[in-house]
Amino acid sequence: MILGDKIESAIIEHAQKSKHHNFYLYDMSVITNKIKNLKSILPKSVQVYYAMKANPHEQFLKTTKAAGVKGIEIASMGEAQRAIEAGFTADQIVFTGPAKSQEELEWSVENKIQKIHIESLTEAHRLNNICAEAGHTQDILIRVNPNFDIHGAQAKFSGDSSKFGIDHNVFLEVLPEIVNLPHLNFIGLHVYAASGVLKVEDLLENCRRVFGIAREVEARYPDIHCDIIDFGGGFGIDYLETGNDFSIDFYATELKKLIETFDFSDRQFILELGRYLAADSGWYCTQIIDIKTSLGKKQVLCTGGTHHFRRPVALGINHPLVILPQNQPKIFEGQESAKDEMVFIGGPLCNSADKLAPKDIYIEKANIGDIAVFGLAGAYGLSMSHVNFLSHPYPDEFFL
Repeated sequence: MILGDKIESAIIEHAQKSKHHNFYLYDMSVITNKIKNLKSILPKSVQVYYAMKANPHEQFLKTTKAAGVKGIEIASMGEAQRAIEAGFTADQIVFTGPAKSQEELEWSVENKIQKIHIESLTEAHRLNNICAEAGHTQDILIRVNPNFDIHGAQAKFSGDSSKFGIDHNVFLEVLPEIVNLPHLNFIGLHVYAASGVLKVEDLLENCRRVFGIAREVEARYPDIHCDIIDFGGGFGIDYLETGNDFSIDFYATELKKLIETFDFSDRQFILELGRYLAADSGWYCTQIIDIKTSLGKKQVLCTGGTHHFRRPVALGINHPLVILPQNQPKIFEGQESAKDEMVFIGGPLCNSADKLAPKDIYIEKANIGDIAVFGLAGAYGLSMSHVNFLSHPYPDEFFL
């Protein structure tokens, strides 16, 4: 990972401002440029929504809105309220996710949000009852748990028993029942098979199969039409820096061909992008507070840990790491350091899972007082972490 002079200078500057030496630094121009690029290369029928679960900070929401996303995807009423506070309107909100509560559905209907994605037959009837009470008809997509998966994905949401969506074969049987509910307006499908896909061909194959489901529906039920198809997200980030970045240009070109092949030019398509937009806009920074050797392995310990940055250990993936030297004076003459070796790096929590890198990681040089900088930390960073464990202070969040 190369930080660049601008980011490195900002990190050193903010390290002096952060009382507890733990903070996130964000660069919103990364997100703006990605959205601008997506809008220029994707087929016009493909709409980009920000999946705010990746990072719900107000600045991320305002930035994505200003950059021209079509709307925002939420998975709780709390997220919906944050989105509205940041300037999104109710008709820009799509509500996804399983186990939506009665209160959340009532709020959605009362505020007339754009779309609700149905995850079960029970949820369909519950929503219909709420709409009947309110005298409202709600646009819905139905999430399908397809009978296929994407083998190389970081996280899979299909091809097995799942809390997400309605199983493919069940969906085909219950679809007429849902369509006939008088206060629900079926407008399409939501099929999100996997997250963190780096191989573009795999994600395109997912699109091809989803198009196949739409055709299957319309062949079986001629009166039902899938006007909208939501692919979810799935664009991977190369956390291991292997050079195998997700090729958005190739994806856009081939998706356009698929749309033409299936004669789906009259449809609308949705991409709910979170990680792809946000990940490389952020860095988690923490100070090295101790270095010691235990049974032949160097232990590099920081003031921050998984209570601030849980994603690496939760997903089992090391993030890129840079050590910024601070040249602090030694505490005593025999003080240890790390040099050209594989080390454990973790934080101050009283459990063995407090690892900032789940696998031992190579460090060229590190001394006590230096700043450990973890890259690709803009998505699923602070909001995914168990910040209240042991009651440590929250990290600061700074913006360029």
